[in-house]
Amino acid sequence: MPAAPALRVAPVTPQLADAVRALRVAPGQTIHVGDVSFNLADAEANPDSEAMAILADDRVIGFYRLDYQPTVVARISLRSAAAVVLRAFLLDRAWQGRGLAGRALLACCRDVSLRHPRRRLMALNVDCRNVVAVRAYRQAGFVGCGELVFGGSAGPQHLMLRQLGGARG
Repeated sequence: MPAAPALRVAPVTPQLADAVRALRVAPGQTIHVGDVSFNLADAEANPDSEAMAILADDRVIGFYRLDYQPTVVARISLRSAAAVVLRAFLLDRAWQGRGLAGRALLACCRDVSLRHPRRRLMALNVDCRNVVAVRAYRQAGFVGCGELVFGGSAGPQHLMLRQLGGARG
C-alpha cells in the first residue's frame, strides 16, 4: 500500500487557482459544497473571506473557504471576532475515500490557529444526511451543538463547532 501523502493547506494563489477550479466532486455532492468556481471567485472578491487549497504532496486535491466576518450560521450569532466559519469544504472525487478529509480538516484548524491566533472558534453547517462529512468533522474535533439550521437547499443542517488554539490547533 502506498504511503499516505503529505497534506498541507495554503491560501489559493494565482498559480493554484486553475487547479482549484478543476476540482470535481462525486455526483450529488455539489448540493453540499456548492460550485467550486463560484466559491473561489466569491472568496477572492470578499476581503473577509479566504480561499484555501488542500494539497497532497504539492498537488491540489481540495478546497475550502474561511469567512472571518462575524456572521450568523444558525440561530446563534457568531458575532465574536474570535470566530471563523468553514464553508465549501471538499476533496476532489479522485481523492475521496482515502481517509484524507479528517487529516485535511486538522491541517485547516492548525493553519488558522497559526496564522490567526486570535481566532478561537471554528463553526460550520453540515447537511444532516451527509453522514460521511459529519464523521470526518467529528474526527477532527468538531462537535454538534444540538442546533439544526433549516432553509438550505440541502435540507436541515447540523451546526458544528470546534475550539481552536492550544494543543489541538
